[in-house]
Amino acid sequence: MQWMDDYKKKVVTADEAVRHIKSGDRVVFGHAAGEPKVLVEALVRNASLYKNVEIVHMVALGKGEYCNPEYVENFTHNALFAGASTRKAIAEGRAIFTPCHFSRIPSLFKDKVLPVDVALIMVSTPDEHGYCSYGVSVDYTKPAAECAKIVIAEVTPNMPRTYGDSFIHVSEIDYIVESDSTPALLNPPTLTETDEKIGKYIAELINDGDCLQLGIGAVPDAILNFLTDKKNLGIHSEMFSDGVVTLVEKGVINCSKKNFHPGKMVVTFLMGSERLYKFANNNPMIEMYPVDYVNNPSVIAQNDNMVSVNSALQVDFTGQVVSDTIGYKQYSGTGGQLDFVRGASWSKNGRSILAFSSTAAGGKLSRIVAHIDEGASVTTPRADTHFIVTEYGVADLRGKSVVERGKSLIKIAHPDFREELSRQFFEIYKRAI
Repeated sequence: MQWMDDYKKKVVTADEAVRHIKSGDRVVFGHAAGEPKVLVEALVRNASLYKNVEIVHMVALGKGEYCNPEYVENFTHNALFAGASTRKAIAEGRAIFTPCHFSRIPSLFKDKVLPVDVALIMVSTPDEHGYCSYGVSVDYTKPAAECAKIVIAEVTPNMPRTYGDSFIHVSEIDYIVESDSTPALLNPPTLTETDEKIGKYIAELINDGDCLQLGIGAVPDAILNFLTDKKNLGIHSEMFSDGVVTLVEKGVINCSKKNFHPGKMVVTFLMGSERLYKFANNNPMIEMYPVDYVNNPSVIAQNDNMVSVNSALQVDFTGQVVSDTIGYKQYSGTGGQLDFVRGASWSKNGRSILAFSSTAAGGKLSRIVAHIDEGASVTTPRADTHFIVTEYGVADLRGKSVVERGKSLIKIAHPDFREELSRQFFEIYKRAI
C-alpha cells in the first residue's frame, strides 16, 4: 500500500522532529491524556534551539517543565486552562492565560486569531487504510492539527482507537515519531463523606432515561455510585472517566432513550485509568467528535432530558458562580461549564447542576458568600444558574428573585456560617431570612 511507503519516509527521531520548530512559532499540544510525552520531552531537551516559542494547550497532565524559570527566554506558555503544573508560572508572570469557552477554542485556530505553526499530537498506529486515531483527545487537538503548518505525530500502539470524527491520515502528517507511550493515567479519587452526600442529592435529580454530562473528580464519581438503580441513561459529555464504565457494564447506561445519537456515548476527550482506555478501544458505542461540535450548546440541547453536572468554587447570593479563579489567582479555566449549563437549559426537560462542598480552606471559608471575592471571574452568570448543590441540600434558583435565591443558598450553606450570612443578607436586602 502506498501509504506505508509514505509512513516510513516520515519516521524520524523525536529530536529530529522538534528541530523543525522555529523560534517564534506557536505550538499547540495534544490535550490532556493525549499530550505527546516523548515529543514534549524532546522540545524541552532542545530548548537552547529556541527563543519565544509559544506553547498553547488546555489541561496539562505532563510535567510542564517548559514553564520552569530556566526556560523563560525559550518558551512562553499560553494557557487556555490552568493546572497543577502551570498555575505557578501563570501567577508569577512566566505564563499567560487566555479565557475562552472550550467549544470556541477551535475557532481561535480556524479563524487565525491564534494561527497554529506546529501541532504536536499523539495518535494510534495506522489501520490498513493509513488512518490513525486521535484516541482519547479529539477536542481541539484535531482542529489544531488541521490548521497547523506542520503536524508532528507521536505514534503509539497504546493509544486507543476511537470512533466518530477521530481520524487523521498518514498523508496529513509531516513527521512521525514512533514510541511506546501510553495516554496519561488518572486513578479514581478517594471519596469523602461530603462527596457522597453531594452525590446522593444530585442522583435524586436524575431520572430514568436522562442524558448526562459528567466531569472528572470525586463528585461525579460519587454521583455514579448512586445511579445503580436508574435505567436507560445516556451520555453526551465533553469527557467521562472510569465510573461510567461500571454503569455501562451494569446496563444502567445504554443510551437507548437518547433521541440524538441514539445508542452512542458522545464525548470529545477521555481521562482515566488503563481500564477506561481499554474500554474505549475499538468500542463502537463511543463516538468522539471535536469540541466545537460536542460542546456547542445548540448541539447539546438536541438531547432531550439533558442533565449537566459541574463543579464550582464560590457562589454569591444572586447566583453568580465562580469556578475558575480564586480572587485574582487563575485556578483552572472556563472549560465547558457554560457550554453545558446553557445546552442543558435549552434542552427539553433539561437541568443544569453546579455542585461543591460548602466550605474551603479546611472549613475556614464558606463557598456561599454575600458577594464574590475581589478579582474573581464569573464563570456562570446568575441568569444561567439552575440547581446549586452542597452536602446540605439543593437550591433551585431557576426563576427565583435575588432575595429568594439568597434565602435558598443560605439554607444549604455550612451551619457554622449561616448566622453571619443571614446578617449580611439583612444588610443587603433589608429582609430577615
